Amino acid sequence: MKMTHDKSGLRWLWLAVMAFILDQASKLAVVKMLPFGYPGVEITPFFNLVHVYNKGAAFSFLADQGGWQRWFFAVLAFAICGLLTHWLRKQPASMRWSGIAYSLIIGGALGNVFDRLVLGHVVDFLDFYWGRAHWPAFNLADSFIFIGAAMIVLDGFRGEKAVGKQGKESA
Repeated sequence: MKMTHDKSGLRWLWLAVMAFILDQASKLAVVKMLPFGYPGVEITPFFNLVHVYNKGAAFSFLADQGGWQRWFFAVLAFAICGLLTHWLRKQPASMRWSGIAYSLIIGGALGNVFDRLVLGHVVDFLDFYWGRAHWPAFNLADSFIFIGAAMIVLDGFRGEKAVGKQGKESA
């Protein structure tokens, strides 16, 4: 059975496009309005808006390398986006939870890969802290990726409970 785009999970790709646009618009605003570096602008006693760069991955992983990581993370992001898009195409459009999760990850990954390829680094600006302990700054793309991944994990737990209940009922 071959599904059309409106009946497949690809119908959720509009959300990936929106995530990408929101991410890029927020980064552009930060670059235009905030000076580079810390401490940034204090919003609350535990949150600042900052303008910083990350040449690595999550938590600046591999940021101190010679530049190869830029291309490695770009290829990895495209591969993951391709796989998630394939999975979206294979599932029915009625699978909202996973459609939303995959689309958020795709949009976030493409937002960060755009920065890597065009700027050579990712723009980060959300700085949460407690006292002098700062969580590494991140951006909306990172948030979309995290939310999508958390949704997939939660869906796994929901699926296990459903299977567990079915197993008990049939025993």
